[in-house]
Amino acid sequence: MPHFEIFSLVKWLHFVALSLGGGAIVVALLLSGFEEEREDLRGLAATVWKQMVAWPIRLALALGILLLVLQFKAGNTHPLEPRYLHIKLVLVLALLAFSEMTPKALALGKRGAAMLALLCFLLTTFVTINARAFPQKVRPPQAVPAPETAPSLQAR
Repeated sequence: MPHFEIFSLVKWLHFVALSLGGGAIVVALLLSGFEEEREDLRGLAATVWKQMVAWPIRLALALGILLLVLQFKAGNTHPLEPRYLHIKLVLVLALLAFSEMTPKALALGKRGAAMLALLCFLLTTFVTINARAFPQKVRPPQAVPAPETAPSLQAR
């Protein structure tokens, strides 16, 4: 029986949830463009957003938090130390906020929040993929404790 590491499994599920949500953002925006011309499609973009974008993004956020907890439990005492992660967290919270506002806006025929959600999604993935482009904090090396020496038994 294969051995799965829980961290790798959660990371993969996080990726799948983000991929599903990000792809559905584009589909919902395309549908919102067709709603203006066809009466039978009105409200479809908001429904698609509510079901296929909002839930995967919420799930991805929960899995991302679980990834941080797993890193902490694995012995990484500073899981939030990389500087790119601070930028990513701000973008993720903005993405979540725009994702929650979008269904009502799409129902009214407004696409601004959806476009901002797409922009936040693209920026988040850019920051994640190019994490090494951001300055890294260099940690000083840990001092190795000197081995204790036994007191000398030689006479002085």
